[in-house]
Amino acid sequence: MKSIITIVNVLIFCILTNAQQPDKLRCEHLINPLGIDENSPRLTWLLNDARFGAIQNAYRIIVGTDSLAVALGQGTSWDTQKVLSDKMLVSYQGQQLQPFTKYFWQVRVWDKDNVEQSSTVASFETGMMNIDNWKGVWISDGHGLNGKSIDVKPAPYFRKQFDTGGKTIRSARAYIAVAGLYELYINGEKTGDHRLDPMYTRFDRRTLYVTFDVTQQLQSGLNAIGVLLGNGWYNHQSTAVWFFDRAPWRDRPAFCMDLHITYQDGSKEIVATDRSWRTHLSPVIFNSIYTAEHYDARLEQPGWNKAGFDESNWNTRRNPIILRAAPSERIVSQQLHPIRNVECIPAQSVMQMNDTTWIFDLGRNIAGVSEFNIQGDAGTVIRLKHAEILDKNGWPDMSNIEAHYRPTDNSDPFQTDIFILGGNGVETFMPRFNYKGFQYVQVTSSKPLQLTTANLTGWFMHSDVPPIGHVETSNPIINKMWQASNTSYLSNLFGYPTDCPQREKNGWTGDAQIAIETALYNFDGITVYEKWMADHRDEQQPNGVLPSIIPSSGWGYEWGNGPDWTSTIAIIPWYIYLFYGDSRLLADCYDNIRRYVDCITGTAIEGLTTWGLGDWIPVKSKTPIEFTSSVYYFVDATILAKTAVLFGKKADAEKYAALAQTIRNAINNKYLNRATAIYGEGVQTEMSVPLQWGVVPDDLRMKVSANLARRVESDNKHLDVGLLGTKAILNALSENGYSDLAYTVAAQKDFPSWGWWIVNGATTFYENWPIDAKNDLSLNHIMFGEVNAWFFKALGGIKPDPEQPGFKNVILQPNFVTGLTYTTVKHQSPYGEIVSKWERKKKDIIYAVTIPANSSADLYLPEQVQVKKITLADGKTNLSLQKNTGNGYHLQAGSYIFDLK
Repeated sequence: MKSIITIVNVLIFCILTNAQQPDKLRCEHLINPLGIDENSPRLTWLLNDARFGAIQNAYRIIVGTDSLAVALGQGTSWDTQKVLSDKMLVSYQGQQLQPFTKYFWQVRVWDKDNVEQSSTVASFETGMMNIDNWKGVWISDGHGLNGKSIDVKPAPYFRKQFDTGGKTIRSARAYIAVAGLYELYINGEKTGDHRLDPMYTRFDRRTLYVTFDVTQQLQSGLNAIGVLLGNGWYNHQSTAVWFFDRAPWRDRPAFCMDLHITYQDGSKEIVATDRSWRTHLSPVIFNSIYTAEHYDARLEQPGWNKAGFDESNWNTRRNPIILRAAPSERIVSQQLHPIRNVECIPAQSVMQMNDTTWIFDLGRNIAGVSEFNIQGDAGTVIRLKHAEILDKNGWPDMSNIEAHYRPTDNSDPFQTDIFILGGNGVETFMPRFNYKGFQYVQVTSSKPLQLTTANLTGWFMHSDVPPIGHVETSNPIINKMWQASNTSYLSNLFGYPTDCPQREKNGWTGDAQIAIETALYNFDGITVYEKWMADHRDEQQPNGVLPSIIPSSGWGYEWGNGPDWTSTIAIIPWYIYLFYGDSRLLADCYDNIRRYVDCITGTAIEGLTTWGLGDWIPVKSKTPIEFTSSVYYFVDATILAKTAVLFGKKADAEKYAALAQTIRNAINNKYLNRATAIYGEGVQTEMSVPLQWGVVPDDLRMKVSANLARRVESDNKHLDVGLLGTKAILNALSENGYSDLAYTVAAQKDFPSWGWWIVNGATTFYENWPIDAKNDLSLNHIMFGEVNAWFFKALGGIKPDPEQPGFKNVILQPNFVTGLTYTTVKHQSPYGEIVSKWERKKKDIIYAVTIPANSSADLYLPEQVQVKKITLADGKTNLSLQKNTGNGYHLQAGSYIFDLK
């Protein structure tokens, strides 16, 4: 009775304090994560307090293994007591965390009135913590013997039957590490909703394991575990120019699994992989992450993953369980937003071409798979060919995406699933170990069939990162551009950022560094980028060199890399720091950034480097590679110097700040004509890149900006840039007094422009400016996607403050551009949602801004704008706001309305 009263009191306390209680508790930037290996996990929260001037004066974190005790303020693992601080990101510093343990935590904060507010209780659960804690061994099937593993096509099944002896199960966790891909089943039910697990890494250097809560899937008595293994990038059986079919790690897929069971009586049991498991070949007769999947339903074995299944013909002498060495010495927890089937997309139309061929149109371009259902005779062969475009006769055309397809025979057609019917009523096929880029699906049958749109559905797949950004304007083209670029970004996020979802699926570094701000304004992607930077650390050679695609099979160290591409090692950790206020990734990558900068220095001549690809796929003008690569060399050295200051590395800070200045001087001495204030030949990339990255001497910035504007005017207010120039051109204009011109360029609807793609039916961003280019024409690329971030930075004016990162202080510089009547821009920062919206009212502008609790902002209005009245959302008008230099204000947390003219 006493415990019930205590619980009721706790609930009443939580309800009473709910108004301003801390909210959105995260551990390692995830909600109640399972299986973490981090000894000092990061704990974050935000203050749910909409009052004007809301701040956090202090916090207290309570951590323990008893949720009720934590709710009552008793932390047996860690209790910070009251800490006078406004921090909302704190690393755990309590007792040593134990493996396989669930910890509960609560944060209590003292608000602006020094009133204590308590959060609900959150949790995190540790995993292996140490590779020595694994009990299972790595197993595969007999096709891994005698070096023949890479030739066997069918995917292997594995099963294990065990008996809990009638005990009642309290909890159960499955820990599974795989070289390749997998699907895990418990008693016939698939575990979790992840797709393409585990995420792709450099398999011989780091392997990921995944943790699942399987308590509800187990039953008292007889149980069965089923595992289906796929190839993924581990056993690449299709040929391609990037040599993944020759990767040094290639082998038959293998896995290791521990199932931890805790019973109500307190006893524990571990069911682990060993020789007692059973194996058999599956109906997945071929699977390739690069091309497609083939499935023969006639080979299905109903109940293969359930208890009581007759497994007497499994583990034949030709196909036994074999023990394998672990693929790497580092088996670490996968802690990131997983890939999922995120959005179901019904077919919009279907066209019959003949009695055996139908063409489905999803109405939009996506990355993912098609799900097909049909009833037919056993042995009927269905081919599902996926394409982005149709030819002039209405047939799917893959000529724009098959440039790197290198078939050795006709058994592995590109982007074409093969489904052989089992003849058992209505059958459904959806590939398990593949994804594609497509809008159209050609369904061809070996026998006549009748189809409708109901027979095929598309699934948009990607890393399921939470959306945190929003853009809406009075211009429908701008709105569609924002949506299309986000679709392209997500289509190229599969545990690492890729270039395209069909032709390559590779982690091209240049594409990713250009798109990083677009990514972080729109999606909570820190977990994916932390994983990808670990891939960088795995791939970096001792001399500092990185490959141009990451992860890599070994290709890319000799072509396509260089500062303009592989500056990802510096740029991405830096932007993660700016957007999240979290320096851990910078700390993890510090030595890698330093080695990379030193590597460039070792080959640079008098501060300049020619190492790189240059302004990839320009409209027409060419910019010297030495120019753009040297600018990125400067960027890397600058980031390294700032990071050294952040971590108190004084000698490094001085060394690399001096190096950055040397590079800057070298660029300006060679390429800048000080008399004319023109770089090189004065083309858009040459003029905008040094403005974007701070290379231009301060005394010439206005003149260089004016010359850039004149150049754009002479180019008919259209783009004349490639990849690197795309990052710079709009920012360089809008940040230097030419926001109207920048908007005009961004909103163009004829060639060359982003709008040109949209008016021609694009639902994603393209790889090339011409829509009829003869090559380099994937229709789902993110590399020209910086314009999306520009909407946030220029139209909404929302920018992180490097001096108070993570939007602890927001820099607001909205541009009320001619051509728009209203704009709404929102970004969910670590402190809460930032809103910047404006609307024209005849000659006036109504500008509304919201700054979240425990944050602040420096607002800088255009010089020509006059403030008529400032009102709080609650109607208060007698405000005494701190003025900034020029036409600006310092804002506390709250919602404001500015009446401007």
